[in-house]
Amino acid sequence: MNQYDVFDRLGLDFKPVGVKFSMFRPEDLPLLEEKTAVCEMLHVAQTKGGFYAVKESHGCAVGPYVLGESEDDPGMIGGLIGPRIHVYENERANANIYYGMKKLAKGTAPYILFDTTDHMTFDPDLIILMCHPSQAEIVLRANGYRTGRGWHAYGTTVAGCACLYTRPYLTGELNMMVTGLHHGMKARKIFPEGLLMLSLPYQILPEIVDSLQKMEWDLPQYSWGKEYHTQYMAGIGKQIAEDLKK
Repeated sequence: MNQYDVFDRLGLDFKPVGVKFSMFRPEDLPLLEEKTAVCEMLHVAQTKGGFYAVKESHGCAVGPYVLGESEDDPGMIGGLIGPRIHVYENERANANIYYGMKKLAKGTAPYILFDTTDHMTFDPDLIILMCHPSQAEIVLRANGYRTGRGWHAYGTTVAGCACLYTRPYLTGELNMMVTGLHHGMKARKIFPEGLLMLSLPYQILPEIVDSLQKMEWDLPQYSWGKEYHTQYMAGIGKQIAEDLKK
C-alpha cells in the first residue's frame, strides 16, 4: 500500500502530486514535450500523468532561474519586467523579491520529476495538495498534531513558483498559497481561484502522514454550533480546574 494513499481520503478536486529535484534522468518517466511554465507543470501531471522536465522544457524564464538551470538575467532579476506589467511600482520593488529568494544551487537539479501520488515511483521532495479550506484544515492540523509546529503562508505577486517549490524544499516548512493571487498562474488560468495550495516538503512528510493516520479527522465541535460549543468548552475549563485541585 502506498503511504500517500492517506491523502486520497481528503477527496481533493485535483490529484496530489509528488515533485522531485534530481541530478539523474529518470528511466520510467517520459520527457515533457511541450514548453510549459513550471507553475503549470503541476496541472499537467494532474491531468496527463507523470513526466520529467529539463531546462529546455520551460515556457517561462523564472522556472529555470529558480531551479538553478540558467544564468542570471539582469532584466528579470533587476526588476525591469514588473513595472511594465503593472504589478510593481518600480524596478527596485520588483528586484527586491529576488534578493531573498530561495532557489536551488546552479546545476544541482537538471531534472525535475512530477507524478501523481497514486502512480509515483520516486521518493518525493515535495507533495503538493490543492485543497478547499475544510480539507486544508485537516492537513494543517496534522502538521502540528505531534509537535505543535505552525505553518506558513508566504507568497510574492510574481515568481510564485519559488514559493510553491523551492522555498518549502529548502526551508523544510509547509507553505500555503492561494490560487488567484499569483500573477503567472492567474494569467494562465491554471486553477480555479480560492483553492489552498499546500506544499509539503520531505522533511515533515513522514510526520504529517503518520498524524493523518492517527488523529481524528472530523471533529464534532465543528458542527455543534456556537452556543453548545461555548458550553462544552466552559465544561472542559471547569473539569481542568477541578483536576488541578487534586
